[in-house]
Amino acid sequence: MAKTSIAAYVYGRVQGVGFRFHTQQQAIDLGLCGYAKNLDDGSVEVIACGEQQRVEQLVDWLQQGGPKYARVERVLTEPRPVADYQGFTIRY
Repeated sequence: MAKTSIAAYVYGRVQGVGFRFHTQQQAIDLGLCGYAKNLDDGSVEVIACGEQQRVEQLVDWLQQGGPKYARVERVLTEPRPVADYQGFTIRY
């Protein structure tokens, strides 16, 4: 299967609610690699690499609101070059 990579920028109440942790768990369950990172503007950057269908599943999960206590207002995505990340991590 062909691999793809995206950057997703998630806006809303997405910091301080376990968003990165739950995104990491979702990505690991889907077999993706990459990372989730809080940005200074209050958003979260998610880089996801893997099979296209699984990356799309993660983006769908993000757009549907992510974890229970988050409130996602919008998700912007853009393609990225495929990189060889070691697992899916939380960056600080």
